[in-house]
Amino acid sequence: MIQSIVQWLSTAVTPQSSPLPGQVPNSAGAFAWQVDDWTRLDRFLVLGAEGGSYYAAERTLTLENAQAVLACVIADGARALARIVLISTEARAPKNDAAIFALAVAMKRGDEATRRAAAAAVPAVCRTGTHLFQLATAVQALGGWGRGTKRAFARWYTERAPRDLAWQLVKYQSRAGFSHRDVLRLAKPKGADATHDVLFRYATRGVRPEGGLASVDPALILVDAVEAAKTADRVTLIRLIVDHALPWECVPTVHLGSTEVWDALLHAGAHGMPFGAMLRNLARMTSNGLLKAGAPAIDTVVARLADGESVRRARVHPLSVLAALVTYQSGKGARGSLTWAPAPRLVKALDRAFYDAFANVAPTGKRWMLAVDVSGSMDAGVLGGFPGLTPRIGAAAMAMVTARTERSHEVVAFTAAPNGYGGQWGGGTPGLTGLDVAGRRLDDVVGAMRALPMGGTDCALPMVHALRRRIPVDVFVVYTDSETWAGSVHPAEALRAYRQAMGIPAKLVVVGMVSNQFTIADPDDAGMLDVVGFDAGAPAAIGIFAGA
Repeated sequence: MIQSIVQWLSTAVTPQSSPLPGQVPNSAGAFAWQVDDWTRLDRFLVLGAEGGSYYAAERTLTLENAQAVLACVIADGARALARIVLISTEARAPKNDAAIFALAVAMKRGDEATRRAAAAAVPAVCRTGTHLFQLATAVQALGGWGRGTKRAFARWYTERAPRDLAWQLVKYQSRAGFSHRDVLRLAKPKGADATHDVLFRYATRGVRPEGGLASVDPALILVDAVEAAKTADRVTLIRLIVDHALPWECVPTVHLGSTEVWDALLHAGAHGMPFGAMLRNLARMTSNGLLKAGAPAIDTVVARLADGESVRRARVHPLSVLAALVTYQSGKGARGSLTWAPAPRLVKALDRAFYDAFANVAPTGKRWMLAVDVSGSMDAGVLGGFPGLTPRIGAAAMAMVTARTERSHEVVAFTAAPNGYGGQWGGGTPGLTGLDVAGRRLDDVVGAMRALPMGGTDCALPMVHALRRRIPVDVFVVYTDSETWAGSVHPAEALRAYRQAMGIPAKLVVVGMVSNQFTIADPDDAGMLDVVGFDAGAPAAIGIFAGA
């Protein structure tokens, strides 16, 4: 408390090359505050560590995050597990990988109560066969298959309804070096009924269902249809897809180039292809001609993407939609040789679906300044493990969500000095450049950002800029990796100076776009907030904080 009062009243400023009380060196050679392990846990669960960052290799970032996960599990296993389950089950993260790893840590490194609770949480966190195989890989690396671990995996199979279990067996056959055969032989579950027993024999021995039960049980009928699809001709395969809503993973490779087969997959079942699968296969369906201009199938996809309630009900993460948008409009895959001509209607529909994927955000009526870090460090690494999706693109997208919600806003980007590179390399003092985002698509805004001259990152500039021009601002939002170093004053000091000079109790929200350990938000200042970038609930949380 005393420290906060002294800092508020002080008129002295400290350059970012020198620390404020409680700060630590950041990776860029300046100083910032170190977030606690719980914030680090949240950042890891949402953003992961794939691709590393500009300043930290993937291995380094992963090890640092793993240590934070372990520290939380040891300090308070129940709290850590509750956070893991919440972020996983509420689809707050674009991928489930980090939550699965953290669950494995709780299962193998927690105290007895934590291990039991973690084992009970396996079905909630591991909702698909792929998730289960990832967990199997993690627990094997962390200590192997004790009795508690085996029971947890066995329950994943025995507590599923037969039809759901059959779906898991045929759709997710093997991933991450494990198959259902491997896991079942390790876990040795006892079937809850005759159907479970038949399904276990099918998964472990390849025994096809036979007899009277196979002809009337929906779970076994599905398995029989999948087996028939393996040798079916195209006409028969299409009939099997339509009659049994087979997933595309059950289609033999020889038929995956067929427009007719993909049309059947797109429309099969009561609601058509699952939303996530549709997103992941837009490029393939465009490449093979199904989604060409004027084709009826394109109307189906556009209608589904344009239905905001359906997007939210599908629980698809905004980053997954953004990744689909960035990949689709590029016209080529990050891996392999697949190319396609993007359909403009689909690009527009994907852009809209991205905003619909966030939780409903209510406008606050506050005055906002949204500052996007577009420095070189923000163009390194990947968000959520999606190739081509950098923190810089993600920062622009997050800013546009708030800009579309709030009427009174200004969007700026950190840039170099007018006649130089900027920062400590001799180009002058870094500055800000306005970004016009009104009514523009994300790809247009990202293109405009790429054309900006990048300079040293000075996250104090929004407050300095607003004070210099006497711009009234209630909420400053900085989207950054917190590797700020170029300024003559720390962001927290600049905010306090702005408050004092303008007589406005302005707030600062720091949206962390990388799962590192730094923040520019003073933890002792109640008017500053750390938010994890691309947490699906982040825009709503920012709005609540701004209006408080």
